[in-house]
Amino acid sequence: METKPKLLIVDGMALLFRAFYATSVTKQFMYNENGLPTNGVQGMLRHLLAAIRQNNPTHALICWDMGKETFRNELFVGYKAKRTVPPEELIPQFDLAKEVAEQLGFLNVGVVGYEADDCIGTITEQTKDQFQSVILSGDKDLLQLICPTNHVWIMQKGYGNYKRYDEATFFAELGITPRQFIDVKAFMGDPSDGYPGVRGIGEKTALQLIQQYETIQGVLDHITELKPGQQKKIQEDLDMLKLSQQLATIHTNVPLEVDFERALYSGFDQNAKEVIQAHGLKTLWREL
Repeated sequence: METKPKLLIVDGMALLFRAFYATSVTKQFMYNENGLPTNGVQGMLRHLLAAIRQNNPTHALICWDMGKETFRNELFVGYKAKRTVPPEELIPQFDLAKEVAEQLGFLNVGVVGYEADDCIGTITEQTKDQFQSVILSGDKDLLQLICPTNHVWIMQKGYGNYKRYDEATFFAELGITPRQFIDVKAFMGDPSDGYPGVRGIGEKTALQLIQQYETIQGVLDHITELKPGQQKKIQEDLDMLKLSQQLATIHTNVPLEVDFERALYSGFDQNAKEVIQAHGLKTLWREL
């Protein structure tokens, strides 16, 4: 049986934020000669290199959010509205991360008006016949994209420590399919994204409802079987439940085209060392 080439899809913001906050608590911002903090960028690349060593991909690319406003803000004005402004030491690292990644030969992907999640979902959908893919992230929203041709690795504490999900491990943990995870999110809401779902229904109840009735529509069709308190909560927040389902769904039809020749990964060369030295990425230099 012919094996497919392997595509590593990286959630750039998830890696950058995790790496930044892991060292910023002790004020280890690691400034380079130009006075730019580099802790997030260096940590992001260390996470990426650790995943490459474990996955050995033939292709790799990095997806990014492109600004704060997306189509979800048009659906719901409160979407991500309460997120705080990034720390001043992180802000210059957004552009630095993309610049260094590109100079190291990685393809950066992003589309204005969509989140990185949507670009990731679109790429996995577009390439399911072409690649066996792995998504690297810290964001569990992406678990809905798990399928036979796509697995998701969720970062744990430390470098190279990932919780690896395929369909079997996902079902063993949650007792639902990846697509059903959208409806669970719709019921429980997502405080970090700013949508409430059904007030008073948490993760445990949401999971039980979808395990038993399979979909939101299945729950609504059997609503009289639920406890009176649950019936009341769902009926009062029915519009928000349906809106939350839209907000929780990763779009897989973003208008993007990827040149996978540019996403080929063949390891770091001498040029990579020069890039790392030029940006003063001393921790990364030591690792290489």
